[in-house]
Amino acid sequence: MGIESIVDFSQESMEPERYLPAQDKILKGNPEQVIYQHYNSPCGQFGAGVWEGESGQWKVKFTEHEYCEIVQGVSVLRDGNGGAKTVRAGDRFVIPAGFEGTWEVLEHCRKIYVAFEQKS
Repeated sequence: MGIESIVDFSQESMEPERYLPAQDKILKGNPEQVIYQHYNSPCGQFGAGVWEGESGQWKVKFTEHEYCEIVQGVSVLRDGNGGAKTVRAGDRFVIPAGFEGTWEVLEHCRKIYVAFEQKS
């Protein structure tokens, strides 16, 4: 494998995938989302890209371990026990597989993510 196999996010031009969470998961707003999937491993367990979300709140259930770096905007993650974490540009964190709660975008949010889907 050579240097040409390195994925440079700034050099990649790709079609964005636009979507909304499933209707039964949306709690408020119209949280349109866009994903730029820059890399998927051949085994399908590892991926990386850029995600953007508009204002709104929806239920989440992570089946993957995800590293996030917020590069724009403000969001609030809430768990099922009432805990909350506000994340904004400059914040870096990992959401472990099994996290359940909500994601709320307060200001248009953009994140770089790296995700690993653990197989049983």
